[in-house]
Amino acid sequence: MADRNPPPTDVLESIERTAVELAQVAGAEIVTALGGMMAVKYKSGSAEDEQWKDPVSEVDNHVETLIRARLAERFPDHEIIGEEMDERGGRGSDFVWAVDPIDGTANFVNGFPMFAATIGVLHAGKPVAGAVWCATSHALRSGVYHAREGSALQFDGQPVAIASNPAVRRRLAGVPNAQGLVGAWDARKTGSAAIECALVASGALSVARFANVNLWDIAGGVALVLASGGAVQCFEDGVWAPLERFNTTEAAPDLRNWRRPLIVGRTDAVADMVKLAA
Repeated sequence: MADRNPPPTDVLESIERTAVELAQVAGAEIVTALGGMMAVKYKSGSAEDEQWKDPVSEVDNHVETLIRARLAERFPDHEIIGEEMDERGGRGSDFVWAVDPIDGTANFVNGFPMFAATIGVLHAGKPVAGAVWCATSHALRSGVYHAREGSALQFDGQPVAIASNPAVRRRLAGVPNAQGLVGAWDARKTGSAAIECALVASGALSVARFANVNLWDIAGGVALVLASGGAVQCFEDGVWAPLERFNTTEAAPDLRNWRRPLIVGRTDAVADMVKLAA
């Protein structure tokens, strides 16, 4: 994807404010619905070992509908790629909003409080803003992590101070599974890529690796990690390399089909995890 001039600061500020507002709206809807008898469907196939995987709740659809309606008012020319709906108004725009109304739906429908609503904004494929409402956080409460290109990571409008206790000799790594994980990490698996990116950005996790992650799951979280000074590596064409932008390929010419292995975290931790994943 060709380079473009970066968006003006006032445009990015407006985009970030809208992303935060939408993440807050999503979070409020999720909290209201939590614990209720919501309708749940499954995307999985008919094979026995695949049944009852990839749930989608009525709340997923409701939240994405709300987000799309507000974006149509604020940024009608921007493209939207959401997990639950195929509508593509604004297709071809330099700006793409990647939306997952609930990342970690299996956790959500079971009442396990590790889920998020994530919104990422790309400009010519480059992550320029992100807002992720998380059911839990470094502050031990729900709230929105957010950032834009050129700004620092914030949580509900306040800067996030990241401190690493030198007395802690084994840090935490989010991984698809713990098999084969060695080094100075203890493994964790949350079931939400967005949550793990937010926890990496805020310092609770040193690093997180995703076997294959969709654009809408990761775009907002990548913006947070980069704003916090972290690194992002993507596996493509047989090698790990820094992720500068989400690119299409001949095999997958539509960003909606973007799906890659990814590692996010502190620069040194990412380098170590890349060695393990190679």
